[in-house]
Amino acid sequence: MRKRMQLLGLLLAMALVLAGCGQKKDDAEEVVQQEEPGFDTEEELTDPEPVEEEEPAPVEEETREGMFRSELTNEWIDESLWGQRPIAVMVDNEKTALPHFGLTQADVVYEMMNSTANDRITRFMCIVKDWNSLEQFGSIRSVRPTNLQIAPEWNAVVCHDGGPYYINAYLNNPYVEHFSGTFGRVNNGKPREFTEYILPGDLDKNFKNSGYSTTYNEYYQGPHFQFVSEANPIDLSEASDSIDCTYIDLPFKHNSSELKYDESTGLYMYSEYGQPHKDAANGNKQLSFKNVLLQDMRFQQYDDHGYMGFYCIDSGRQGYYITNGKAIPVTWKKESDLDITRFYDKDGNEITLNTGKTYIGIVPNDNWDELVIE
Repeated sequence: MRKRMQLLGLLLAMALVLAGCGQKKDDAEEVVQQEEPGFDTEEELTDPEPVEEEEPAPVEEETREGMFRSELTNEWIDESLWGQRPIAVMVDNEKTALPHFGLTQADVVYEMMNSTANDRITRFMCIVKDWNSLEQFGSIRSVRPTNLQIAPEWNAVVCHDGGPYYINAYLNNPYVEHFSGTFGRVNNGKPREFTEYILPGDLDKNFKNSGYSTTYNEYYQGPHFQFVSEANPIDLSEASDSIDCTYIDLPFKHNSSELKYDESTGLYMYSEYGQPHKDAANGNKQLSFKNVLLQDMRFQQYDDHGYMGFYCIDSGRQGYYITNGKAIPVTWKKESDLDITRFYDKDGNEITLNTGKTYIGIVPNDNWDELVIE
C-alpha cells in the first residue's frame, strides 16, 4: 500500500511539472506571435514617405529710403546719383605731389607703371562716381594709352592734363570722352605741374562746355563688378587654393607701395614712400580698400624717354583676388577697349566681391615674380 501511494505521488508530481512546462511554452509562443511595436497594420510595414527638408528662408536685402547701392562699390549712396557716370582722374604719384587730396572719395583706384624711366614710377587712375562732392582732388597729371583703354569699360570721362602724342589715336575713339587741362590751380608753393586740382564747379563747367552726358550713355557696358550680399560676405578661406594675405608688397621700386590688412576694420591700408598714404582733403584719413585685385600684364616701351603702354586687352593672364585677410589666384581677360575686365577663379567662375572700395594693381609681367603676398 505504501509503495502504491509513493508511486501515485510520483506520477502526480510529474504531471505538475509537465503542465508547468506546457504553460511556459505557450507563453513563449504568445510572445513570438506579438506584433512589433508601432506597426499595427500591413500598410505601416512599408517604407515611410521621405520627409522634405524645408529650405532656409532667403535673407531679405535691406532697403533704405532715398538711397541705392552703388554699382561701383555696393555701398549705400544717395538716389540722386542714380545713373550718373563716373570720372577717371589721372593723379600724379611723384613724392613731390604729396599729400594727395580727395583720394579716399574714389570708389576704385588703379595703380600702374607710368614710365619705364625714373625707377618705373607709378601713377593713379581714380574712378569717382560722386564727383559733385569733391572739394579738392589731385593733383592732376597726364594720361597714357592704357588709361584710355580701361576708362571706357567704366563709361568714365577721363580727367587729365595732356599726354604724349601716343594718346592721340585713342582720344579719337567715339567712346573716349575727356577733360584736359581745364581744372583749377592751387598755390601750394610747388612747381606748376603739381598745382592742378579738381575744385568745386570745375566739372559742372566742363560737362556744360563739352556737351557730354553726365549720365551713362550708349557705350555703357553695365555694372562692372558682381557683389555678394553684405549679410553673407565672401570667405576665401573656404577655397582649396586660398592663402593667407595680410601683407602685400608691390614691386613698384620708385614709391614702394604696400597694403597691410587691418583685422579690426577688415580693410587693406595703403602706404607708399615708407609712410601711410594720407588724404589731406579728408582729415588725413588713410587710403584703404575692402578688395584688392592684382593683374600680371605685359607691356611695350614706345621710345627711349620711357613712354610705354600695357597690353590690357589680353586673356588667360594670372592675378590675385584678395579680401578679408585671404587671397586666391585668378585669371583675367579683356576683349576690347569697351569690354569689362573679368576675373575668374580656378574653376572658371567669375569672382564676386565684398562690399567696399577696390584697389587694382597692374604689375608688369617681368616684375610679377617679385610680388610679395604673405
